[in-house]
Amino acid sequence: MIFIQVNFGGFVPLSTVDWRGRSVCTVFLRGCPVRCIYCQNTAILSGSDLRGIDEVIEMIRGSRMLVSGVIFSGGEPTMQKDALLALAGASKEMNLLVGVQTNGIYPDTIDALIKKRMVDRLALDIKARWERYNNLLGGNYVRKVQRSLTLCRDSHESGMLPEFEVVITLFRGYEDEVPYIAADAGDVDIVLQQGVTGELKPLSEDELKMIADGLEHAVKLRTREGGELLYESDRSRRASRKR
Repeated sequence: MIFIQVNFGGFVPLSTVDWRGRSVCTVFLRGCPVRCIYCQNTAILSGSDLRGIDEVIEMIRGSRMLVSGVIFSGGEPTMQKDALLALAGASKEMNLLVGVQTNGIYPDTIDALIKKRMVDRLALDIKARWERYNNLLGGNYVRKVQRSLTLCRDSHESGMLPEFEVVITLFRGYEDEVPYIAADAGDVDIVLQQGVTGELKPLSEDELKMIADGLEHAVKLRTREGGELLYESDRSRRASRKR
């Protein structure tokens, strides 16, 4: 038997906001090689809190009567490939659905999760148009994220990945990037998420709706004030009727 350790970042035993329509528990895995200015979990981007895999599995088991799924987030959960695969496998054995929130820079982990049928929902955070990606993240990541997007999109279309969404965290001044990202994402669920920092006034829900009006399919809007809502513009309704 192989002993696997998890660089543990935290645990929420019950959440009703991490997976729309479901009560889930959320496991945070520590560590991430990128430093996004809007990250809400900066305390677990580095450092070490090593736990045995069984300890974290027991945390999940303790929430099993209250939840229908488990979300793995971070940090960057796919950074810990062996630990994530073991935790996802144990969750599936408990008949829990598995969701992963990722920045996509570890496509081999995503590929393994999909092939082993260990993930039911994946949220891929795409941070900018490809031309800006490497400068923004401070590393050579663009091809890895592009591969992750292709893997998820193709697997979603084939039915191997039941739920898939592309999350765009949007800041004032970068509104024109959305059509480029949406075009590369293709016909998948798009989330426009309100970016919040101390330096810029966040885009309002109405401003996010104006951006969504330029897209040809419905999007989800996420703001601190209003939570998550599904928004369908006149343009998206017309495009839907043509399909």
